[in-house]
Amino acid sequence: MGKIKEYLNSSKLELIYKEDKLDVVNYSEIILITTDKIILSKDSQNIIIKGIDLSLLKLLDNEVLIGGSIKSIEM
Repeated sequence: MGKIKEYLNSSKLELIYKEDKLDVVNYSEIILITTDKIILSKDSQNIIIKGIDLSLLKLLDNEVLIGGSIKSIEM
């Protein structure tokens, strides 16, 4: 049961790239959104996603799904 609680209550940043989409879980803040760059932050660390025609496909409290042609992810 401990592992399940840890998974459900995790605050660890997760980046999941699947089917040309990037799912970012447990980010803190959206810094910038443009069609060629999206910057998110987590604990004063920036996550910079660069690409072409980037857009937010899903936006929740601590999760965002990014679509478009993702070229790089920098941390």
